[in-house]
Amino acid sequence: MRNASAIDQIHMQIQWNRLLSVVEEQAQVLVRTAFSTSAREAGDISAGVFDIQGRMLAQAVTGTPGHVNAMAASVGSFLEVYPIEVMEEGDIYLTNDPWKGTGHLNDFTVVTPTFLDGKIVALFACTTHVVDVGGRGFGPDGRQVYEEGLCIPIMPLAKRGEFSEPVMAIMRINVRNPVEVEGDLYSLAACNDVGGARLVAMMREFNLQSLDELGRHIIDSSRAGMLAEVRALAYGTYENAMRIDGYEKEVDLVCKMTISESGIDLDFSGTSPASSYGINVPVTYTEAYATFGVRCIIGSRVPNNAGSLEPVRISAPVGCILNAPRPAAVTARHVIGQMLPDVVLGCLNQIIPGQVPAEGTSCLWNPVLLGGHGMTDEDYGDATPFAMNTFHSGGTGARPAKDGLNATAFPSGVRNTPIEINEAIAPLIFWKKEYRTDSAGAGAHRGGVGQVMEISHAEGAPFAINTMFDRVTYPPRGRNGGANGMTGRLYLSDGTELKAKGRQSIPSGQRITLEMPGGGGLGDPKTRNKASVADDVRNGMVSQEQAREVYGVEV
Repeated sequence: MRNASAIDQIHMQIQWNRLLSVVEEQAQVLVRTAFSTSAREAGDISAGVFDIQGRMLAQAVTGTPGHVNAMAASVGSFLEVYPIEVMEEGDIYLTNDPWKGTGHLNDFTVVTPTFLDGKIVALFACTTHVVDVGGRGFGPDGRQVYEEGLCIPIMPLAKRGEFSEPVMAIMRINVRNPVEVEGDLYSLAACNDVGGARLVAMMREFNLQSLDELGRHIIDSSRAGMLAEVRALAYGTYENAMRIDGYEKEVDLVCKMTISESGIDLDFSGTSPASSYGINVPVTYTEAYATFGVRCIIGSRVPNNAGSLEPVRISAPVGCILNAPRPAAVTARHVIGQMLPDVVLGCLNQIIPGQVPAEGTSCLWNPVLLGGHGMTDEDYGDATPFAMNTFHSGGTGARPAKDGLNATAFPSGVRNTPIEINEAIAPLIFWKKEYRTDSAGAGAHRGGVGQVMEISHAEGAPFAINTMFDRVTYPPRGRNGGANGMTGRLYLSDGTELKAKGRQSIPSGQRITLEMPGGGGLGDPKTRNKASVADDVRNGMVSQEQAREVYGVEV
C-alpha cells in the first residue's frame, strides 16, 4: 500500500509539473502575439490556470507579482458575476475595473472557461498592461478614477466564439492607440485559448476527467510547505515603516507583521491616508505585493498558488492609501504598491537578519511620452503624434552575499524596453542610456546602480511626459550598516528641474534627462572586497573619489 501511495505521489507531481508547463506556454503566447511593448518587450503580464471554484492552481513564471497575485483574487469576482453554470463553450470574459482586476485601468484581465467533453474543467486567466485607455493618459494627475480612462465592467468579450464588436468599437473610439489596444485584447484571448487546448491534451493523456484531485494535492501540499517555513520562525510581532515621496506630500507606509502557527498577518494600520491624486492603491494590489514581499524570503521554493498564498493575510484600513475605495484615482498605483516588499522585508530583517536585501528603487521609472494636439504648452504643429509607455528601472538593493542588480526592476521583474524599439515606434531620439556612477549605496555588498537616459523629439517639436517616479526626495535605505542609494533626478537641458510626478511639457529643441536612483547597500563598506571595489571603478560603477573616501581603497 505504501508503494502504491508513493507511485500516486509521483504521478501527481508529474501532472503538477505538466500543469506548470501549460501555463508557461500560455504566457509565452501572450508575449509573442502582443501588440504593445509593455507585453512583448517588458513582459508586463500574468497567466494562470484556476479550478472551477476560482482557486489558482498554477501561474506562469513569466509575469509580474502585481498581476499574478491580484489576478488570483480577481477570478473570484468574475465568478460572482458569471457563475460556472452560465458559462458556455467559446465564452471569453474581461474587465479592467481596478477593484475587480489588478489595480488600474490600463490592465485588462481576461478569463476563459475550458471544456472537456462538454463540461467545464478549469478557468484560464491572463492580464496585460495596454498602452492607453483614454482619459488623461497613463499618469498620476487624475483626481477621480472617472478621469483616468475607459472602465469596462466584468462582461463578455466573446460569446460562443463570437467576439463582441460593440466592445471593440467602444475601445477603438476611446483610446489613442486603437490598433495596439485591440490587438492586445485578441492576444489575451489567444493566450487563454492555447492554455485551454494544452490542458485538454494533458487531461486526455493522463486520463483525467476533472482537476479536483490534482487541485487538492497542489493546494494542500503548497499550504503545508508554506506553513512549515513559517513555523520555523520566531513567533511574535515586528514593525517597520518607510517614508517615500508621495505626490502632494510624503507618504508613510507602516507595517506590523505577526508570525504565528497559522501563518503571517500583515497589518498596515498607521499608513498615510489616500492621496488626492492618482497614486492610490486598490487593496487587491496591496495584497499582491505585500504577499510577494513575504514570499521572496519565506516559502520562496513553494510554487505560487492558492495554497501557498493562503497563510499570508493582509489588512489595510479602508481609506488609507493602500486601501483606497472607488472613486479614488489609481492609475499610478504601482508607484506606491511596489514599495511594499521593501516595507515587509524590513520586518523580516528583524527576524532573520543577514537573509534580507536592502531597499531598492522599487518603483518603476516608466516615462510616458506624448505628442499631439493639446498635449504640450507650445503648439505641436504638424509633427508626428504619438503616445508611448517605455519601461525602465533604477538599481535594486544589495542582496545577502551579493551586490544589488543594476538598472533592474524589483519587485515587478519587468524588463527594460530596448531603445531601438522606442525609437522605432515614436519620433524620439534617445541620446544616452548608461549606468549612473556612484548611484549605488555603498556596503560590503553595494546596491545596484541606477541609469541615466537623455531624450529629445526627433522632429524638434515639443512633447510631454507623464512622470510617476519616486525615491527623488527619500532614498532607498541601506541595511545593517550599508549606505543609502542615491535619489533620482530629472531635468531639462537648460537646467530646469522637473517634478517627479505629473504631466509636464518639454519645450521644442530641449532634451530631458532622467537620472534613476541606486539601491541601498548591505553591511559595512569598509569590509568590501578591495578587488570588487577596483572592478567597480574600472567599470564606471564607482568613482575613484568614492572608492577612496567611502571604501578606503585607492584605485
